[in-house]
Amino acid sequence: MSTIAAAPGLSLSSARRSSAPRTSSVRLTRRGRLTVLALFVGLAFIVLSLLGGHSTATGEAGQPVETRTVVVGDGDTLWGIASEVAEPGEVREMIHYIQELNALPSASLQRGQEIAVPVD
Repeated sequence: MSTIAAAPGLSLSSARRSSAPRTSSVRLTRRGRLTVLALFVGLAFIVLSLLGGHSTATGEAGQPVETRTVVVGDGDTLWGIASEVAEPGEVREMIHYIQELNALPSASLQRGQEIAVPVD
């Protein structure tokens, strides 16, 4: 039979800890993690501010387009409205142009909606 002698203040877990190789690892507290995160976000903001300051828009005004306002009625479609204004074979391009002119997200229209249409 084997016996184990225990000395006061000596435990099995502390003996295991002392025999294991010590690795130095950095442990951050919650405050430390938040500080590192805040520094990273601040650095990213500074970098994006310096690099993102270039605008793609120009300082020049665009060419004004003469338009008329059309009130959408029952059964009106963007295709039908565009075909009244567009040259033959140019209906799809006119639909896209009307969508850009009115900042429409899709080709669907609501009854009573007012849209700007280029003058013939």
